[in-house]
Amino acid sequence: MIQYGVLEFNQLTGITMNRLTKFSAILLLVACRAMADGNSNFEILANLDKGPGNVTATPSGRIVMSLHQFYQPQYTVVEYKNQTMVPFPNQELAAADSRAALKLDSVLGIRSDANGVVWMLDNGMRSGVTPKLVGWNTQTDKLQRLIYLPAPIAPKDAFVNDFALDAARNHAFISDPAGGSNAALIVVNLSTGAARRVLEGHTSVIPEPVDLIIDNVPVQIKTPSGKLVRPHIGVNPITEDLNNEWVYFGPMHGHSLYRIKAADLVNETLTTQALAGRVERYSDKPISDGISIDHDNNIYLGDLANNAIGVINPNRSYRQLAQCPRLSWVDSFSFGPDGRLYAVVNRLHRSAALNGGDAQAMPPYYLLQVKALAAGLPGR
Repeated sequence: MIQYGVLEFNQLTGITMNRLTKFSAILLLVACRAMADGNSNFEILANLDKGPGNVTATPSGRIVMSLHQFYQPQYTVVEYKNQTMVPFPNQELAAADSRAALKLDSVLGIRSDANGVVWMLDNGMRSGVTPKLVGWNTQTDKLQRLIYLPAPIAPKDAFVNDFALDAARNHAFISDPAGGSNAALIVVNLSTGAARRVLEGHTSVIPEPVDLIIDNVPVQIKTPSGKLVRPHIGVNPITEDLNNEWVYFGPMHGHSLYRIKAADLVNETLTTQALAGRVERYSDKPISDGISIDHDNNIYLGDLANNAIGVINPNRSYRQLAQCPRLSWVDSFSFGPDGRLYAVVNRLHRSAALNGGDAQAMPPYYLLQVKALAAGLPGR
């Protein structure tokens, strides 16, 4: 995926903007109340002035978010505490203008493990640097692990986006939509740092020819020649059940969710063909970004086209949990302690990158708490 610069646009006067903001807020409130039954399943914990990417929570309850690179944030990763966002793990590593060797360039995927290590997947796209997976120990406040993902593990057009952690095998499973036809999963051994690219070009990871249309407006990118193109993005949502048995994944632009056993993904003796034969279609899904799963194997996801949050039940049927104009691109989910399920809203379709070069996204963005059907694992 290519990033495009934010275009300038005329600013309304402060008075006019204030009135429009208040009027818009009233309309949103009325719309949400009109669908009150569904909206009892989520609440807004915080209004954010920067567009979040993904969210995670540590076992101790610390909430850490990546800030989406499409909005060119000052800090790549932040912690939300005391009703504000502060650089994580520190300013030196999180600042966009940092010269530190370990600088976090463009983090989207972020997960905490059971030991409080926050793993950050840096795609390196803002500066064109080698992607890397960084583990930061929040208990010791020190670097836990650094794993680079050079080519051909992450090819030139890679967009390493999200990932799942397997505690039983000490592995990470990364989704890379890449250029679409070469989308793949990346299997990383967190002990040795060894990585393999698997299932490249398989049906389960490449996008389907479906357009994402939100509020009657298609998601479009503007090419350097000025042409508007509707993108089709491959594998993005990925999670693993709490028994560390099944890994669930699928293309963002697609109506199918797939799964494969984690034991098969880490089995280096399986041929490419044999591994592909272990993939099974699990269920229908909407066009979606990040996902999560609870103890009862309910899978939560954003229903992007419908401004909604949905769930795939253990019987493999999909239904909406909540629908509201404020649920405008629910990007990521993560469980925290005490069964809390967090999510973020970033209105990514209104960013210049996905709105044909026209930057219309404005704060507030949201940190949500979703009413989960069952408890989950903190960080997942």
